[in-house]
Amino acid sequence: MEISMCVPLATDIQAVGAALGRAAMPGDMVMLNGPLGAGKTTMTQGIARGLGVKGTVSSPTFVIAQIHHGSSMDLVHVDAYRLESIEELDALDLDTSLDISLTVVEWGAGKVEVLSGDRIEIAIERPQGANAGEDPEDLFVDAPRMLTLTSYGCRGDAFLTALLADPDVLALVEATESTRASLEQPE
Repeated sequence: MEISMCVPLATDIQAVGAALGRAAMPGDMVMLNGPLGAGKTTMTQGIARGLGVKGTVSSPTFVIAQIHHGSSMDLVHVDAYRLESIEELDALDLDTSLDISLTVVEWGAGKVEVLSGDRIEIAIERPQGANAGEDPEDLFVDAPRMLTLTSYGCRGDAFLTALLADPDVLALVEATESTRASLEQPE
């Protein structure tokens, strides 16, 4: 199953994340993909809020993986950007917490799919400036992003269905569909 939605503000990215956290069950996995500054960590901060995590959630770029304790379950936050082999992934020993936590992986495409056939992958697209996003100022602009959520496996489908039941998420999906429909109308 696949859905797309426009998220106009960083707070909307966090709201979708919080809904993901509330809809998650132990063993779920979310893979976040997108360019630098797309909003992957911002989404994870929302997920943490939805799980009842107290404290700061930042990108685990240099430590690769962090565990945050939530009121409903733990959040395992992984940054796979620096991972170059299956051996490095295996060394993180993620399979020990996979069944009891929500695992969120940034930069995981082509690297962590082996962890779970049941997951949601979220592609985050952000506008880019004249230098194709290389200008540091481009990274901090609160500009609309497009989220494309794709579910894999039975649990991934159920997870995405539960997410769509959230009123904030449903409103963003409906607004996106309405905008698309109005753009497709002939004049």
